[in-house]
This record gives sequence, C-alpha cells and structure tokens, in this order.
Amino acid sequence: MLEADSALPADPAAPSRACRSWYPGAAAEAGSAALELLILAPVLILLICMVIAAGRIAIARGSIDAAARDAARQASIARSPQQALSAAQSTASAELGGEHLNCSALTVGLPGVFQQFATPLGQQASVTATVRCTVSLSDLILPGMPGSVPLTFTFSSPLDPYRGRS
Repeated sequence: MLEADSALPADPAAPSRACRSWYPGAAAEAGSAALELLILAPVLILLICMVIAAGRIAIARGSIDAAARDAARQASIARSPQQALSAAQSTASAELGGEHLNCSALTVGLPGVFQQFATPLGQQASVTATVRCTVSLSDLILPGMPGSVPLTFTFSSPLDPYRGRS
C-alpha cells in the first residue's frame, strides 16, 4: 500500500506532463492572445462605427430621395405653379421631419415649373423637384462630430395632360 501512495504526485493540483503544452515554446507565448485582443479591439470598434456611419448616411439619402419623390408628386397635382411650389416645399419638409432628419440648409426647387404649367392641355408636361439638404454628421454618426454631408436628389412627375391648369 505504501508503494501505491508513492506513485501519486506531490501536488495533486499540478498538471501532469501529458497535460502541459504540446509544443515547447508555449511558456514564451503565454498571454499573447490578450495582447492581440488589446491591439485589435480598437480597430474592430472603429470598423463597426464606420459601418454604422455608412448605414446612417444611406438612410439619410433614402429619406432625401423620398422627399424629392413626394414633392414632385404633390407639385404635379397642383393647379398652379405657385401652389406647386408651396406644396413641394411643405411636403418635403414634412417628409424629412417625419424621418427626424434635421437639414441645416433645406432647399426645394422646381426648375421650369412655370413653363411646364403653361403647356397647353393635351400635351405632355412634367414637374421636376430637386431637394437639397445639408445634414450634420453629428446628427447622423456621433454627437459632436464635425462636418456635414450635402445631399441632393431630383425626381420628375408627369402633369395630367387633361387636367385644368392656371
């Protein structure tokens, strides 16, 4: 019985030789995974932030595009060029407000609207709306971030050739 006890290791919590590393330089590389993670973590966080920023800018572009589309549609069903300008401006502002997109400089233009409304009945005419919006990067990406992104979209909508115009 004494012979069986002498075969036990002195410290039962110590790993046996078979449980130790399978390659000889393992002791020299101990803790290198933590160091690699420490170096790569800021890079990964920056990459994730850039992906989020690109996504937020794409959503803002989609909102400006929708505002231009809605402005052109509302202008095309107006009866006069003045009503068309008013409808386009209010529709674009409402669309961007509904998307919670704050434009520092919002302009809605209807180039050639007076000529298009002067087209005789029965002939094809269209209204083109151009929406320009300058969006602050602090609204899109991170609060306090400097800079802005100018976004411009244009959309055309046909006038009804048989609807009265003034």
